[in-house]
Amino acid sequence: MWHSAWQPVSVGDQPSNGDYDLIIIGTGSGNSLIGPEMDDWRIAIIEKGVFGGTCLNRGCIPTKMLVYPADLAEHTRHSARLGVHTRYLGADWHDMVQRIFGRIEAIAESGRQYRHGLANVDVYEGHGHFVGEREVEVLGRRIRGRQVVIAAGARSFVPDLPGLDQVPFHTSDSIMRIAHQPQHLVILGGGFIAAEFAHVFGALGSEVTIVNRSHRLLRAEDDDVSTRFTELAEQRHDLALGARVERVRRSDNGVVVDVDCDGMRRAIEGDVLLVATGRVPNGDQLNATAAGIGIDPNGAVVVDAYGRTTAPGVWALGDVNGRHQLKHMANGEARVIRHNLSHPDDLQQFDQRPAPHAVFSNPQIGAVGLTEREAIARRERTGELFCAVVHDYAGAAYGWAMEDTTSFCKLIGDPRTRLLLGAHVIGPQASLLVQLLVQAMHLGTTADEMVAQVWIHPALSEVVEQALLALVDAFDRHPAG
Repeated sequence: MWHSAWQPVSVGDQPSNGDYDLIIIGTGSGNSLIGPEMDDWRIAIIEKGVFGGTCLNRGCIPTKMLVYPADLAEHTRHSARLGVHTRYLGADWHDMVQRIFGRIEAIAESGRQYRHGLANVDVYEGHGHFVGEREVEVLGRRIRGRQVVIAAGARSFVPDLPGLDQVPFHTSDSIMRIAHQPQHLVILGGGFIAAEFAHVFGALGSEVTIVNRSHRLLRAEDDDVSTRFTELAEQRHDLALGARVERVRRSDNGVVVDVDCDGMRRAIEGDVLLVATGRVPNGDQLNATAAGIGIDPNGAVVVDAYGRTTAPGVWALGDVNGRHQLKHMANGEARVIRHNLSHPDDLQQFDQRPAPHAVFSNPQIGAVGLTEREAIARRERTGELFCAVVHDYAGAAYGWAMEDTTSFCKLIGDPRTRLLLGAHVIGPQASLLVQLLVQAMHLGTTADEMVAQVWIHPALSEVVEQALLALVDAFDRHPAG
């Protein structure tokens, strides 16, 4: 039954003459839900921020538009060993920011104007929250939908540290728009956000200190990758590892972070502080329980394999459901839910295959599937066996030409099925090289079938070929092989 307080509303030039067929909360991947098959649907879109969501406005796209010039700057520092003498003369931070966000803001506004111009779509630009079954309040109005899709994303997590609320700091939402390039950037956190921004600002000339609770950066990666990345980061940045933050305070030059690193106290001063301690789903900001929608302890909207929440007619996709914090996975979930909205008798499931990811730092990282740590835990739990091999870039002709001494490809496979279980690459173009292995894992191609194809010589992809050959050899020598 409809809530007694619900009344149709008017938005813009398009009057609402009845209930909505679909309400979408969030315009990141949620914006791609609307297709031609919905031309006769009445649709409401709710967006409290800028159209396009995190990826376009403050995530994947602008960060990579900074990473690319940072890569160019970093390369200039190391070309002399190859006989090429170049110098890095500095970056025009203001011009970089204008170039990046001048392009991005135009795209976001174009998307906003397009949705406003659709005859069957009403756009509500404000914060929406549930007040009843499939009923949302936004801008002081209550609207209700036959179906609702929650695509409200995630936000930066800010830890409760003594003094942090008394000092100026940035998160990934704001650091790319600062007026001036930092002289000394202090970063709290050691995950992918910290790694990418440390690379960007370090390459452009800022001094960078990373304060991390763990003794390794990128702890979610395979242990070999995490260890190698930390070793290389120590050569570029000041690392305060195994750090417990005692307090954060102002200074004449900016901020000071007082830390205890395994009993050694440090006072780390910088002019800019970046809090990069992870992201949390926005499910806890929607008053979802009022609509019977389950929220887990981390603030994620609980969904099943089809994207359905615990409330009938309500779906959730992307960062807000807590499955992955990856734009490419959110896009895939949007395609599934778009189908399911129109085909209730032919539901599709979310992709259950291992989700690939990349870290666009320097060195770059690409990975998919099990880490060796996870493979060991699985073996102890179920008895399932595995083989693991590591092959250096230097073992391939192109890696040798690059005089690369630190990059590698690590593969984990099942000696019985001869299938890949995990792939981890650290080094130049890692995100591209791992895609070859993502394809094999997702299509069920064995390591033997992969090496049977013709590999271009002397392309960098031979690193993957040679790693696969090593894995095949390991399978052959394994008792279960």
